[in-house]
Amino acid sequence: MFFQKEIETMGRKELEALQLERLKWTVDYCYRNVPFYTKRLDEAGVTAEKIKSLKDIQYIPMTTKADLRDNYPFGLFAVPKKELVRIHASSGTTGKPTVVGYTRKDLDMWSDCMARLVMAAGATAEDVVQISFGYGMFTGALGLHYGLEKIGATVVPNSSGNTEKALMYMRDFGTTALVATPSYALYMAEVAKELDYPMSDYHLRLGLFGSEGCTPEMRWQIEAAWGLFATDNYGMSELMGPGVSGECSERDGLHFNEDYFLPEIINPETGEVLEPGESGELVITPLTKEGIPLLRYRTRDITRLNYEPCRCGRTHVRMDKVQGRSDDMLKIRGVNVFPSQIESVLVTIPQISPHYQLIVRREGFTDTLEVKSELEDRNLLDSFVKIQELQGVIKHKLQTVLGIQCKVSLVGPKTLQRFEGKAQRIVDLRNQK
Repeated sequence: MFFQKEIETMGRKELEALQLERLKWTVDYCYRNVPFYTKRLDEAGVTAEKIKSLKDIQYIPMTTKADLRDNYPFGLFAVPKKELVRIHASSGTTGKPTVVGYTRKDLDMWSDCMARLVMAAGATAEDVVQISFGYGMFTGALGLHYGLEKIGATVVPNSSGNTEKALMYMRDFGTTALVATPSYALYMAEVAKELDYPMSDYHLRLGLFGSEGCTPEMRWQIEAAWGLFATDNYGMSELMGPGVSGECSERDGLHFNEDYFLPEIINPETGEVLEPGESGELVITPLTKEGIPLLRYRTRDITRLNYEPCRCGRTHVRMDKVQGRSDDMLKIRGVNVFPSQIESVLVTIPQISPHYQLIVRREGFTDTLEVKSELEDRNLLDSFVKIQELQGVIKHKLQTVLGIQCKVSLVGPKTLQRFEGKAQRIVDLRNQK
């Protein structure tokens, strides 16, 4: 099912010609309207006229989240505030928030991108879609909200929190699709099973998940719990919000909205542009943004691009599910460890829940990793032998996948924190004395 079939099935040559035209426009627009980019482009000796092919993008300096924070709040905006119709911002939990703004044209583009992706995933005008992202400065909820309304779906803007009331709405409204983080979708299923209502009272058929990573193993758990078809979508506030890419019903990679976003894969350590098919850090240039245009934004997400047409008929490039973030990657005794690798092991072990925590410490001159996981059955805590056996199984499976040994701690059911938004799995204690 297509929202804009002519664009979504555009031939590669035609699509790249459109991207080149829009890349030149964006470089010129940034140069003329954002002093930060005027200086950067002058120093690099880059002008729109010098860009002759898409490969010339490698000569444009990259932009980082630190650049947005250093220019807080409006230093990277290309239009005066009177031309903005919306402002969003990140939570700013690790420093100054990143602030983004949208013109009317930006919002129209955003809702078109989101409409394409939700229809590719299987949403229709017949769906009742409950949004359990938090509304507010976070871009996720409103991004999906406008895209879903654009295809004619009925939107229930429930937000996150008050899970029992959200489940009441699901039952009473006949909700057919859920928008949430994967971890919150699992938590909602956990609460639903504790209530005095049979799971047959729920009618979910589709999950539109995002905002945090979701391993295939966790997705299987969500699908088993709710009896739905789960899909991922990808984006970040700096680029627009959700809607940069997303899965179709084939679930063979996340389709980029390539007419609006130009992706590259780089070596995260050297910045070198890698060949198609190689894994590395995703770098994205929005091609039409007016409010806050960006050139070669470093996402820090590790993935791979696939330029083969999809079985669904869409021709835009697909990205693999994000393996992890280059800045979330843990280096333990010289080994690179991604939280997603650990999650993929834990969710396959039936005696433990999918809720976990990773605790990193420094002992002497060595970093150590503790994996804290939650038991499904509290009675296991009464058997020291069974706990030891289960810890041994988990340790062995983790060592097989990670290549290092780590400590495994098992705690009682519902001990670890639940998250309504993006799950915070890592507790880094290395700088504590």
